[in-house]
Amino acid sequence: MVEIVFLTPFITGIVAFFLPKAMGRQVLVGTGAIHLILSLLLWMNRPEAILNGYFAVTPEGLLSLLVISLLFFLISVYTMGYLKASEIQSENIFIGSMILFLSTMTMVTLSDHIMVFWIAIEATTLASAPLIYTHRSSASLEATWKYVLICSVGIAMALLGSVLITLSLEIGNVDVPLSFSALTQVAAKLDPLWLKAGFVFILVGYGTKMGLAPMHTWLPDAHSEAPSPASALLSGVLLNCAYLGIFKTHKIMYAAGLSDFSGTILVAFGLMSILAAATFILKQNEYKRMLAYSSIENMGIIAFGTGIGGIAVYGAVICMIHHSLIKSSLFLSSGNILLGYGDRMIHRTGDMVSRMPKTFVAFFAGFAGISGFPPFGIFIGELFIIVGAFRTGHYIAAGIFILSLCFIFAGFANQVMKISFDDFKQGDSGKTMGLTEKAGMVWPQYILLLTSLMLCFFIPDTLYQTIVDAVTAIGGGLK
Repeated sequence: MVEIVFLTPFITGIVAFFLPKAMGRQVLVGTGAIHLILSLLLWMNRPEAILNGYFAVTPEGLLSLLVISLLFFLISVYTMGYLKASEIQSENIFIGSMILFLSTMTMVTLSDHIMVFWIAIEATTLASAPLIYTHRSSASLEATWKYVLICSVGIAMALLGSVLITLSLEIGNVDVPLSFSALTQVAAKLDPLWLKAGFVFILVGYGTKMGLAPMHTWLPDAHSEAPSPASALLSGVLLNCAYLGIFKTHKIMYAAGLSDFSGTILVAFGLMSILAAATFILKQNEYKRMLAYSSIENMGIIAFGTGIGGIAVYGAVICMIHHSLIKSSLFLSSGNILLGYGDRMIHRTGDMVSRMPKTFVAFFAGFAGISGFPPFGIFIGELFIIVGAFRTGHYIAAGIFILSLCFIFAGFANQVMKISFDDFKQGDSGKTMGLTEKAGMVWPQYILLLTSLMLCFFIPDTLYQTIVDAVTAIGGGLK
C-alpha cells in the first residue's frame, strides 16, 4: 500500500508522455485525484511498507505527503485552464514531467532509508528540470542549468554527509540498518564527531535544495522562468521535501544529545536566508521573482524556528504547512496576472482590482497571509517562533528576525500595491491578452486560502496529533 502511493504517478507519468493533449490533461487531473485518495487512505490506515527497511510512514512524512497531494490536485485543476490559455510547447512533456515530479516527491516523504531518501531527492531534480525549461527560451535554459548544477552540487554534499553518518556507525561499532528510524534509536551510541560533520554537509546539501542562503541563487531564476503551475509545485512542495531531510537528520542529532550544535547552525542559516530575502525583495521589479524571494524568507523562518527548539518548532511546522498553501495560491494567481498582462515586470501591470477582480482577491489575500497578517497561520507560526526565541534567550536573534520581517513586509507591500492599484495604460506591455477569469483558474487559489484560514480556527485531532508527534521527536511542543 505504501509503495503504491508513489508507483501510481510514476506509471501514469510515463504513459502521459505519449498521450495527446486532451487525454494528457485528463490524466493529470485524474492522477492528482487518485493520489489524494491514496494519501488519505494511507493517513487513516498507516500500514507498514512492503520494503520496510527502505520506506516507512512517519509523522513528518505524512504531513508533507498530505500537503503535496492536496496541492497537486488543486494545481492540476488550475493547469487544465492554464494550458488552454498559454502557449506551451510539448505539452505532453510538461504533463508527464509534472506527474513524475509528484511521484518523486511522494517517494521523498515515504523514504526512511538514508540513501533511498537521497536518491529520491536527486530524482526530484531530474523530474522538475524539464518544467523550468518549458518555454525553451535562453533565460529558461540558463535557469534550468543553474538549477541542475547548483542543486546537484548540493545533493553531492548531502551524499557525503550521509556517508559520514554511516562512518559514525562503524566507529561506534553499531550494527543497525541505515534508516532514519533506526539511527534515531541508537543515536546516543554514534560517534559525535562524525555525526556533527555529517549534519553540516547534509544541512548545506539539502539546504541548497531548500533555498537557504547563501545556497539559494538558483531559486529566483527557476521560479521566475518556470510556468506558474510548476512554480507553485517548486515553492509549495519541493522546498518542504528538502527540509524533510534536514528535519530527519536534526532528529538524530537531538536523540544523540547534539541538538545545541545542530540548532545553532540552523538558526544561523535561517537568519541569513531571511536577511537575504529582505535585501533583494525591497527593489524587486518582477512579481514572480518577488514571490521566489518570499519563499527564501519563509524557508529561513522554518529553519530558524526548528533551530530555536521548544515551542518554536511547533511554529516552524505551522509555517511550513501554511506557506505551502498560501504560496502555491500566490504563484497560481501570478499565472493569471502573466496571462492577463503578458509581462512579468511589475511596472507593466496595474489596476488589477478592476481589470482582474477575482484574481485580485486571491492575490491580495495571499499577500496578507504570507506577510503574517492575522488570522492566517503564518502569523500564528511566527508568533510561536518569536515566543520560543525569547524563552530560550535568543534576544538578539529574535530582534534581527522581527526587524527583517518588517523590511520584507514593506518591500512586498509596495510592489503589491503597484500591481493592484496603480494606473495601467493600454499598450504599456508588449502583449496584453484577454482578461477572462475562468472558474477553474481562480477557485483553486480560493480553496487553498480557505484551507489555510480553516486550519487557523480548527485543526482536526489526527492532524494536530501528527504535528505534535513530529515536533516532539526533536524536542518541540506547546509547553
